[in-house]
Amino acid sequence: MTETVIPVFFSADDRYIPYCAVAVSSLIEGADPAYTYHIHILNTGIEKESAARVRQMERENVRIFFDDVTEGMKRIAGRMDLRDYYSASIYFRIFIPALFPQYDKGIYLDSDVVVSGDIARLFEASLDGNLVGAVPDEVIASCKEFIRYAERGCGIPHGEYFNSGVLLMDLAALRDFDLEERYIDLLVRYRFDTVCPDQDYLNVLCRGRVRLLDRGWNKMSVSRDYDGLPRLVHYNMFNKPWQYDGIPYGELFWKHAARSPFYSEICAVRDRFSEAEAEVHRKGLSELVRRATEIADSERNFRTVLFEGVTV
Repeated sequence: MTETVIPVFFSADDRYIPYCAVAVSSLIEGADPAYTYHIHILNTGIEKESAARVRQMERENVRIFFDDVTEGMKRIAGRMDLRDYYSASIYFRIFIPALFPQYDKGIYLDSDVVVSGDIARLFEASLDGNLVGAVPDEVIASCKEFIRYAERGCGIPHGEYFNSGVLLMDLAALRDFDLEERYIDLLVRYRFDTVCPDQDYLNVLCRGRVRLLDRGWNKMSVSRDYDGLPRLVHYNMFNKPWQYDGIPYGELFWKHAARSPFYSEICAVRDRFSEAEAEVHRKGLSELVRRATEIADSERNFRTVLFEGVTV
């Protein structure tokens, strides 16, 4: 019988590897023995001791790989839009199709997620000829300034503007589409101002070729307004249970954190989190809203330059 391999990609640096380990632990718990799971953690250098601790979670049908994407990142070094709350790892997903020609389909997950059940159910979903499958971004839809940004700044109806933290990817189609080259071309040629750097570019590049998935595959920790248990919870933006109490679905994170090899470190992060750090988050959110408004009103943004004449 032919082995079914399910490739799942994460991106992480040393700062985020403890939370990535929680995500990996949750994925492994729900893994179906009938499948083989290849978990690839994209990075530009992870401490050997940390990598070894993550690899301790391997199972007979689960392999964990650490893939260095330093060479790929050199191509866009100096062109990336980085702020305190973004790291270079947000761009790693762009290189997946070209770096892994052995796979025709795959899943990308941010490291601040937990999976309930089997990620194979997402892998089995049909993309119906689209480049990616994704879930509309709840944070964007929750704020009038962000809604206007998606539509007036990016040229994407806000109900179709997807979150790039969970992606079902047709890797073969994305190679044919030449995602990496198209992305770098846009980045170098225009250097658009953005709110969500990698996510905005992906939304624009994949516009019209996205299968929208049930939001249970990327339920954001902004509320519990979902019927039943989401298949995947995403603690995106500043809604991190290792920083704040009372985060929706935070108990799922701590359930899996307790089973991960980094539990003591994560507890220490929670105990050290300060009001000063919370104030940085509040100012960061205010700055994002300000930027969203400014970009939406700009005469030079994704919509005005790439989709001239399009009204959303």
